[in-house]
Order: sequence, then structure tokens, then C-alpha cells
Amino acid sequence: MANRADLLRRLCLALSRPGVDGVLASADVLDDLLLLGALDDRLAIGSMNRGGLAGASFELDDRFTGHRPQDLARLGFDAGKLLLRIDPGDPGSLRTLHAAARAVDEMAALSLPVFVEPFLCRRDAAGLLRNDLSAEAVTTSLAVASGLGGTSAYTWLKVPVTDDPDDMARVMQTTTLPAVLLGGDPGPGQDAQEQAYEKWRGALRLPTVRGLVVGRTLLYPADGDVAGAVDTAASLL
Repeated sequence: MANRADLLRRLCLALSRPGVDGVLASADVLDDLLLLGALDDRLAIGSMNRGGLAGASFELDDRFTGHRPQDLARLGFDAGKLLLRIDPGDPGSLRTLHAAARAVDEMAALSLPVFVEPFLCRRDAAGLLRNDLSAEAVTTSLAVASGLGGTSAYTWLKVPVTDDPDDMARVMQTTTLPAVLLGGDPGPGQDAQEQAYEKWRGALRLPTVRGLVVGRTLLYPADGDVAGAVDTAASLL
């Protein structure tokens, strides 16, 4: 993804495929896509908190350094997205929780949907942050995210598929909020890609799951066929 021209080429191809509604990205990527005319008749969702850099000591103090609610409204974008990683042992999580709650309030005041992507996480022995995708952890994270702010009227959830996909039905009973599935990292190889499709297929049958918001899995598929990967994902909906 370090080659911006290649990333934009892949994004434009994905956005041109039937069944693709739009794109979620940071401000610089959305600006590039706007200049390329790739967002005509497509939804644009802005990424809001970008401060929690991977591997940094302040990773969980995830400041809102991307799109502000007023930016999304001014630009005529359709929604925003915020990442909410919670480690009970890291005080930075509380600052992020507070900022996320206020962002939910501000988006609701502007009648703009906000996609909340929650994780319970912890640091491993090497100090790297790891997301917990067990059913219990995902259930807790969804419950916390659902209660953020003074209203949930404009809140959507961006939900990972649990380690055991059979647990998803029980996990999604935690909330009545609408949800989309995130792609995660399926791992290398075509077999891992096919397993990801099967996980999504099962989870998309659940009543509150409304779609997919998937990045690297479709933009950088194992076989290199971006159009084929996007078309396969769209066929699951």
C-alpha cells in the first residue's frame, strides 16, 4: 500500500464494479479519488481518528486527527468512521472512549451516520497490540460501542468476524444497531481468501448485518485479480 498510484488504480477498479456502493478512506485518499472522478454516484465515508499510530507508545490514545464532523458535512460526504480500541490496562483507552463519544454526539447533531469499529485488545510479550477476536471480547466491544454518546440514532457498527464464525449469531444478539463486516487480515494464499468469503457469507445472513467494508483483502487478493475478488464479495450480499 506504500505505492499510492498503485493503490489508487486498485481503488478505482474496485469502485467501478457492480455492487460497490462507495469507499471509506482518510482525507488524502478521498481527495485523490475526488480529483480522479472516481466518487461520482458513490458513497464517501471519512476516517476520523488517525492519531493512534501502529506500534507507538501512544497507540491507544487514538486522537481525532483526521476528518472532523464539520469537515464531513462541509464536503457533502455521507458518513464518518472511528476506530475504538480498548485495553483495560492502558489509560489511553479512556481518552479515546471520551473522544469517540463526543464524535458520536457531533455526528448525530449533523444527521450524519458514524461507523464505530470497536476492539478489545492487549499487548503481547513483545509489546505489540493484538485485537482479541474471541466471542466474549467482540461481544463486550459491541456493547461498549453501542452505548457511546447521547444517542445511537446515527450509529452503525463495523464488526470483525469472530475467530469461530459459528459464534457470530450469538455475538450479534448484543445489539440492535445495524452493522457491516470488516475484512481483517485473512492471511496469505488463496485458501485463506476463500475462507474469508465463507466467514462473510455466514455472517451476512444475520438480520442486523447490512454489508461489507473490506480493504486489503479485496484490493490485494492472493491471485492479484482485484475485479474478481470484488465481484465475489459483492455476490455474497
